[in-house]
Amino acid sequence: MSILEAVVLGIVQGLTEFLPISSSGHLRIVPALFGWDDPGAAFTAVIQLGTMAAVVIYFWKDLWRIAGAWLASLVDRERRSDLDARMGWYLIVATVPIAVFGLLFSDQIESGARDLRLIASTLILFGLIMLWAEKVDARRKTMEDIDTRDGVTIGLAQSFALIPGVSRSGSTITAGLFLGYSRADAARFSFLLSIPAVVLSGLYQLKDIGDGGVGVAPTVIAAIVSFVVGYAAIAWLLRWLAGHSIVVFVVYRVALGLLVFALLATNVIDAR
Repeated sequence: MSILEAVVLGIVQGLTEFLPISSSGHLRIVPALFGWDDPGAAFTAVIQLGTMAAVVIYFWKDLWRIAGAWLASLVDRERRSDLDARMGWYLIVATVPIAVFGLLFSDQIESGARDLRLIASTLILFGLIMLWAEKVDARRKTMEDIDTRDGVTIGLAQSFALIPGVSRSGSTITAGLFLGYSRADAARFSFLLSIPAVVLSGLYQLKDIGDGGVGVAPTVIAAIVSFVVGYAAIAWLLRWLAGHSIVVFVVYRVALGLLVFALLATNVIDAR
């Protein structure tokens, strides 16, 4: 992989990790459009550590407060009802499904799930599900209303993001909307929830860096670029969702999915 490819893919990762349009799907589609080799699932997982660093820094005060409250609640029963202490448990419990499914289906994720026909299908299908969630008029709940059931439900929804084209933020924000949360609060929990899942995935895939022709240096460069772009994307999306719908992302997903199908049908790009 060249330095140019690494920079481009780092920008793509930074922009698409937090927008509900699928970073893993774009990291498969963009190389295909430019005639580059598929960087592979390991590269995708590792450079996500860059965007996760952006989340950690952006939400540092929240994470520090949650961690402190959660640790205190382990020895002080009275602290267990605090929102921050409960949030610590919700993030742990909600991460279990994607960790389990990720291990069970790791081979399929690294091979068959990267088929562009599947990615185009999931872009369109899940885009329509997002549209359905946007039409649900019950956004009265905030982060203070979250409970174990909601945490597990959103965690299960996050598991669908193992399929390229679905989108981690898209699946979790959509689940939050169906549960009655506001867009901004659904996105906030989505970003916090992404941290343990992506960090675990990235660390697990570190052993495969350098496989498939992608060197260590390009991977590091892509991760750094994704960090810078990702930080800006978080700030923008949280402001956007406070006053706008997610329909624009639905339109983009469906249009991109149809474009991929058209390019596949005309043999401009190859599905595998």
